[in-house]
Amino acid sequence: MPATTYAVSGMSCGHCKATLTRVIGELDGVSGVEVDLGSGHVTVTGAAEPDDAAIAEVVDEAGYELTGRV
Repeated sequence: MPATTYAVSGMSCGHCKATLTRVIGELDGVSGVEVDLGSGHVTVTGAAEPDDAAIAEVVDEAGYELTGRV
């Protein structure tokens, strides 16, 4: 399964990690989400290449900012 890592700003606590894991994990085709608060990175795995626009949208709606792929 391919994994794509994104830089996300505004994450600082366990609540941030849980929120992003939930909202990104609910997207079609996403099978796993790993949030690393220390690096500010979110790694998304799935059967196919993730939809960057869809991920950016849910991240933004949750109150964070996806700043690009790593």
